[in-house]
Amino acid sequence: MDSFENSFTVSPETQKFLCERLLDQDQPISERFRALFSLRNLRGSGPRDALILATRDSSNLLAHEAAFALGQMQDVDAIPALEAVLNDLSLHPIVRHEAAEALGAIGLESNVSLLKKSLVSDPAQEVRETCELAISRIEELKNVGNKTFMMEVSPFLSVDPATPALCSSIDQLREVLLNEEKSMYERYAALFALRNHGGDEAITAIIDSLGASSALLKHEVAYVLGQLQNKTASAALSRILKDVNEHPMVRHEAAEALGSIADDQSVSLLEEFAKDSEPIVSQSCEVALSMLEFERSGKSFEVINLKVHFVYSQSDFKNGLTTMSVAVPLHAETSSAASLIVKLLSHLPYY
Repeated sequence: MDSFENSFTVSPETQKFLCERLLDQDQPISERFRALFSLRNLRGSGPRDALILATRDSSNLLAHEAAFALGQMQDVDAIPALEAVLNDLSLHPIVRHEAAEALGAIGLESNVSLLKKSLVSDPAQEVRETCELAISRIEELKNVGNKTFMMEVSPFLSVDPATPALCSSIDQLREVLLNEEKSMYERYAALFALRNHGGDEAITAIIDSLGASSALLKHEVAYVLGQLQNKTASAALSRILKDVNEHPMVRHEAAEALGSIADDQSVSLLEEFAKDSEPIVSQSCEVALSMLEFERSGKSFEVINLKVHFVYSQSDFKNGLTTMSVAVPLHAETSSAASLIVKLLSHLPYY
């Protein structure tokens, strides 16, 4: 495959509306997230600048999601702003953590020096661990080469913080994931390999890793369980959401994962904890419930339905170019949309 791109365009008026909606603090948090999820699928200075401003929002949940979006967009022009967020100790650790992860997702070798500073100086363990993880990802990109690395498209269309481990043994992957002596990158790589493998044994191993000592790892585990949308994880995720002594970033991801699983018990719990005293948790529940309401009504949570335009270039094809357009909402956590796109891509000729 010579090239694989996705591009999205909206009118200037729509882009202006989305940027203003994102930054309007008088709007409900769920409405602002709808705008954010749409903007992260666009390119250009307008969406980027709005998301950068959002990283300083009074809502730590929205601010961290904006930083995450900039990383998923892999926009190199966002690097100075992400560096500033990472270095600003007045910001919540969950926001600084996401800025570090975004720098790793963008993947430039020059980001290593930025990350190393916070690796040794940031007072929050979850931020330091994220810096370690991001540095390892960038070093791996350098070692294997960007082109080879980028050919491996995540089945969930997300830019993952680590490349899935090549090992195919669930037992071995489980051992690495649960081993507190292994590096964070090795454990993340095992986690994503188990996610991609799927099946009951793999999911059980992932659930068991919610007992890890690292809040960073546990939050990623909850995120992955949300991607998998397997009801087997409901009880464990519910326990985390209920635990007021757990790190807010872990409870937040548990809430969003329960929203993806969406059984009756999960929905009831989200409604209960939408009143939680920790805003990161209560707002996560509010957003999860809103997403679920849109999904059940057959509507897209994004403010707009973006047409996903895949361009597949192959010199042996007639005219050297074919295109395929799929009208689906693109959101990394929405595995149904991601699965549909990957399934359609599998029917493209490959030489």
